[in-house]
Amino acid sequence: MTELDPVIHAAARLRITAALAALDPGTSVSFPRLQELLDMTAGNLSTHVRKLEEASYVSVEKTHRGRTPVTYLSLTKTGRRAFEDYTETLRSILGAS
Repeated sequence: MTELDPVIHAAARLRITAALAALDPGTSVSFPRLQELLDMTAGNLSTHVRKLEEASYVSVEKTHRGRTPVTYLSLTKTGRRAFEDYTETLRSILGAS
């Protein structure tokens, strides 16, 4: 049996990856918006995003809107493929077709 990707498998990272996978490829979401959608603390979200970024699954873009710093997150091609593989593996484990 194929193993589930341990980077994605943690509940918080699975939620982050799933939320980003729901966006069109190349689309990003602001850190505060994702935090709000997932009802996570900034510290918790930041920690899990860092793990996903280290695996090259998530792209983090820091910019400014006027004088205010803004962070945007998006799923990379590698991340999208990893999420697709993860869901395919999960389906096969569960016996779904």
